[in-house]
Amino acid sequence: MPSSNTGSSHRGSNFLQVVDFRSVNPALEKLAHVAVTKAHNVKVLADAGIIAPMRPDKLAGMGVALLRWGPTPAGGYTASAARRPDNVAIIDELGTLTFAQVHRRTNALANALSDQGIGEGDNVAIMCRNHRGFVDATVALSKLGANALYLNTMFAKPQITDVCKREKPKAIIFDHEFENLVEEAGKRRKRFVAWFDGEEGRPDDPLLEDLVQSGSPADLSPPAEKGRVVILTSGTTGTPKGAQRSQPKSLDPAAALFSKIPLRSEEHTHIAAPMFHSWGFAHFLLGMTLGSTIVLRRKFDPESALSAIAQHECTALAVVPVMLQRMLELPPETIDRYDVSCLRVIAASGSALPGELAIKVMDRFGDVLYNLYGSTEVAWATIATPEDLRAAPGTAGRPPRGTVVKLYDDQGKPVKAGDTGRIFVGNEMLFEGYTGGGGKDQIDGLMATGDVGHFDDGGHLFVDGRDDEMIVSGGENVFPREVEDLLADHEAIDEAAVIGVEDEKFGQRLKAFVVTNKDVSEDDLKKYVKDNLASYKVPREFVFLDELPRNATGKVLKRELKEDGEGDEAEAGDKAKAES
Repeated sequence: MPSSNTGSSHRGSNFLQVVDFRSVNPALEKLAHVAVTKAHNVKVLADAGIIAPMRPDKLAGMGVALLRWGPTPAGGYTASAARRPDNVAIIDELGTLTFAQVHRRTNALANALSDQGIGEGDNVAIMCRNHRGFVDATVALSKLGANALYLNTMFAKPQITDVCKREKPKAIIFDHEFENLVEEAGKRRKRFVAWFDGEEGRPDDPLLEDLVQSGSPADLSPPAEKGRVVILTSGTTGTPKGAQRSQPKSLDPAAALFSKIPLRSEEHTHIAAPMFHSWGFAHFLLGMTLGSTIVLRRKFDPESALSAIAQHECTALAVVPVMLQRMLELPPETIDRYDVSCLRVIAASGSALPGELAIKVMDRFGDVLYNLYGSTEVAWATIATPEDLRAAPGTAGRPPRGTVVKLYDDQGKPVKAGDTGRIFVGNEMLFEGYTGGGGKDQIDGLMATGDVGHFDDGGHLFVDGRDDEMIVSGGENVFPREVEDLLADHEAIDEAAVIGVEDEKFGQRLKAFVVTNKDVSEDDLKKYVKDNLASYKVPREFVFLDELPRNATGKVLKRELKEDGEGDEAEAGDKAKAES
């Protein structure tokens, strides 16, 4: 460090060079860090257009709304109604709604639900596809201080019944097509229909739209306690759990995402990912924060999605990876029919994004793909930008500002650089525990995602698989993800999933399930894997399927594959015994 005058003058830069504020007061370092972080977040929010000059009356209206309601769905849509009342908030199959209309509709719905006995602290289940009813219900419950429980639209009747028995919602809001599925769960509960297409007779249960039309549009008083949001886990390996999360206390989490994914205010976002899932719901909240127009379609169709993007000039598309795969499976001339050059962001999450798929998407639509890795419990861990995906295909990216990701071994000790370990995350959005009790493992304030992974030399995180999916075959550790990615790259294979099954000789062995687009033999595939990976990673058996079982977010339901596999093996064993 250069020498400095230590006399009484202490002029500017010399003083800063010689004084270490940490040695003066350790708390000052923390304060400085907080100040720098806040300043960075303000700049990010300003770049996104959230913080911008506006008329004093609009600024006052927004300020009052956020002061009263906080950064909740109630606060977001009330503030947007004050700032941009005539801007379009929602476009769905029924048409458009402005922010002012959404504000009045949700006031009316909240007052009508209150008249039905639903109030602060009550649980209300929502089983809706992506349409205005989902938004109406969510915002209205937020205004009441009620807790929203989002049900997966692909759940079977017993799952819905079990979840509602555990969560005890006071009411169920559902699309009419799910009437049979909620029959048992809806007994002795209030029931309301959010979407009715009119193809059959009028439902016996009240329509949400009727409540909107009959309720008072008068403003409500904020509840003493803000309502919670309960997102169900995917349940790919077991019974879905309810992950409860309170509303964010500030816009810092949004700033962390905007620093990595360049979403901008007052633009159009097509949310194709289901909004009952954490990824789709996140974009609903981000769109609310940005004052964006959200474009919704009840059911995903790859060509319809391209059409919606082109028609409404969407600058952002929120998807799960399997949706991108379905788009690329369209004939090139079909894709070319739609001008989607308006897209600046394709935001993917919800399941693994294979490196080969990421490259194909960017080669087709441009370097606009962003991949977020996280879980229902930790929200997000890392985000991969287009640059990351080009430099390290298959990566989950790097942690955004304010998020810490570390890897630990089974004894809770940090792993060496480059080694595989359990992934632990720390940020402001960690969930508060499962509604049925219990939570995720924690170390040093960081929460487990349930996955294992490793960092490369460039600091990119790679997710190797679920921590409970590791297969020990002949004494060697194998993670299915590596084999699945390799198989997915084969020209004859569209999709692949690998599980471990019991084996008398090796303890466990790999079994692969593949969806092919041309003839290929099991021996060819075994040779392909052996040519590219260690011999102990070669699946001993291949099962050819028309499609893999998936949930609504595109995750492969491996428990179903395992159950089918066990059934096949039992049948084969019985047949062998009979023949002997």
